[in-house]
Amino acid sequence: MKIYSTIQIGDYHINHCEDYLFTGNIGDDKVLCAVMDGCTMATDSYFASTLVGKLLRKITIEKGYSELYNLGTISNDIDNYLKSILRELFKELIIIKNQLLLERNELLTTLIILLIDKKTNRGIVLVVGDGLVNINGQMTEFDQDNKPDYLGFHLAEDFDTWYDNQKQKIFFDQIEDISIATDGVFMFEKVKKVENTDSINALEYLILDKTELDHEDMLNFKLKKLEHNFGLKPTDDLAIIRLVK
Repeated sequence: MKIYSTIQIGDYHINHCEDYLFTGNIGDDKVLCAVMDGCTMATDSYFASTLVGKLLRKITIEKGYSELYNLGTISNDIDNYLKSILRELFKELIIIKNQLLLERNELLTTLIILLIDKKTNRGIVLVVGDGLVNINGQMTEFDQDNKPDYLGFHLAEDFDTWYDNQKQKIFFDQIEDISIATDGVFMFEKVKKVENTDSINALEYLILDKTELDHEDMLNFKLKKLEHNFGLKPTDDLAIIRLVK
């Protein structure tokens, strides 16, 4: 399985990229991926998305060691396994919130989190907020009318109740071509003049197109081609992870 990723500041943003991404392995069989998009209207919006990514890395490493040394109970149910990851994420966010005396608007980020079990060829995606998920050619856009949900809204809630009420969840039992992306993937505009007059669908080129898969840096290569050959750049921050078997 090849994993491609890219992150890029939007052409309309100046100081910081508010998106972040993470990919990691849990043991030999599981892969965890996530893309985050900080709330532009919040305080230091890049901080929350980056913090969630760093905490997911910590949780992934700890779970990897736990499985290696057979510590604790390991769930074979992929939904319960993802739930255990998010439970730890909430705990860590609450600890940091209290230690740093953070306000709610300093912890506002969307989250699209993907867990794959390579051994069973199954997976799950949970979307908190908006963005794009592609499962083997079936693209699903999560659009919350520019008022997306954020993790920081729910830290004071009962975790089990919150998780059980999540509706933006996709299960799949075949892994061929999987992508998750922040909503910047919908925001490509022509921002520079080029001689080429051909048109291209940037979304499909990045998420569905099968060319250039031999390039380790495939997504960045395609972003450069979109910019220099077609004059297209994302006007909003963009984070994409694509897994191809």
